[in-house]
Amino acid sequence: MSSKGQIVLPATLRQHDHLQPGDEFEIERLDDGEYRLVRRRAVPNKGLVDWLLACPDKGFFVPIESESTDEL
Repeated sequence: MSSKGQIVLPATLRQHDHLQPGDEFEIERLDDGEYRLVRRRAVPNKGLVDWLLACPDKGFFVPIESESTDEL
């Protein structure tokens, strides 16, 4: 462990599991000196709504009328 509390995973594990910088993990203490490290999966589209709402061009989304598919 580094002086900053960072843990280094061996390169073979990072490559095998396709780990990338910025991946987040949860650590659970199992017992004295035993821990479980689990990668948190990214939530699809997390932050997308906030990003869209932050768009400087307001009114860019205009709903269009469409025909019903009930008759198809």
